[in-house]
Amino acid sequence: MSLTEAAPLSLLLLTTLLSTVTSHYSSSSSTPPPSQSSIWHPARATYYAASDPQRAVSVACGYGDLVKAGYGMATVGLSEALFQRGQICGACFELRCVDDLRWCIPGTSIIVTATNFCAPNYGFTAEGGGLCNPPNKHFVLPIEAFEKIAIWKSGNMPVQYRRIKCRKEGGVRFTIDGSGIFVSVLISNVAGAGDILGVKIKGSRTGWLQMGRNWGQNWHINSDLRNQPLSFEVTTNDGLTLTSYNVAPKNWNFGQTFEGKQFDS
Repeated sequence: MSLTEAAPLSLLLLTTLLSTVTSHYSSSSSTPPPSQSSIWHPARATYYAASDPQRAVSVACGYGDLVKAGYGMATVGLSEALFQRGQICGACFELRCVDDLRWCIPGTSIIVTATNFCAPNYGFTAEGGGLCNPPNKHFVLPIEAFEKIAIWKSGNMPVQYRRIKCRKEGGVRFTIDGSGIFVSVLISNVAGAGDILGVKIKGSRTGWLQMGRNWGQNWHINSDLRNQPLSFEVTTNDGLTLTSYNVAPKNWNFGQTFEGKQFDS
């Protein structure tokens, strides 16, 4: 399910639970991290009205019910120019309203997590109604978030945005799904950069195995990992790696969510 550009618009899949782990934290990059920037960039923003509970569900990133997942209404859907085919899912942005004193709320900004995709509408040009068409940089917000920076009557508002570090409560969450030897893991509630570059998984009878991105922040592998405690190595887009040992116990089951340690924010 993708967002369309006309308000109201649909956004955002996930589950929660906890477990205990130990963790190792390291950096594999000496370059400045992309998770935080002092530079503001121009874009535009619209909103959707959350009268339908389905609009608080993330499918494009895989987080599911955003309230249950802990994201609440501090979320955003991104146009194709920003979405990066789902790799950006989980990243955090600060937005502020600019250039329109009639509708902007002065001195305000909001922090939101990328949780969904605003699909292009090629029935319109990028300048003539295709708000999320390339090359437009467009944010689609829940009205609750939009109204913190602008009056709702403003509609399609000019804004500025920048990447910032994500602040999350609790640890990184690993939701395990699949069947048999097919293992799918949704990774959510990631602090720091927020968006994930790579994931490895390890059972007690295996070495470290590279997982592939399925979509959004769903990662998969074909390997028999049943009846083994599972460890995870998560690398975020800023080059930092968090290794969480024995996140899931030996008797884990598909459909369960476990919590690891967390990146610094």
